[in-house]
Amino acid sequence: MSPAMARMDRDNDVRRAAMNLLARREHSRSELRTKLRRRGADASAIDPVLAGLDAEGLQSDTRYAESLAHSHARRGKGPLRIRAELRAHGVDDEVIESALAALAPSWTELAQAARCKRFGETLPDSREARAQQARFLEQRGFTAEHIRAALAR
Repeated sequence: MSPAMARMDRDNDVRRAAMNLLARREHSRSELRTKLRRRGADASAIDPVLAGLDAEGLQSDTRYAESLAHSHARRGKGPLRIRAELRAHGVDDEVIESALAALAPSWTELAQAARCKRFGETLPDSREARAQQARFLEQRGFTAEHIRAALAR
């Protein structure tokens, strides 16, 4: 088999593996690259295949970021946690900010809803209970401003 033919087979195998991953859910480009390397794909074949998938609109970090942000916000996660998770998946800061801006929920209302779901409707009546609820919201990724507002209502 000629080197050109072997390269084309290798590229097709990498593309097929990437498409199989994308068929299950959205992936960031960095995440796809890591998964393909773990599966033994030739490193020199991965980036051109990923560039092709991006050009065809089959893989998009923007779409991935919006999907993850929407999903996490629906589950009561705050902007700090969503931002950190997207960064961990190799998404650029500009894309992250765009996804969070497109989402544009009322983070204070989401913080309040997460607090109520966990602790009930009544506001904390002791310093310890207030601190516990604040820590919970902080771990969920809400800012101090969102937490103060959620605990003040």
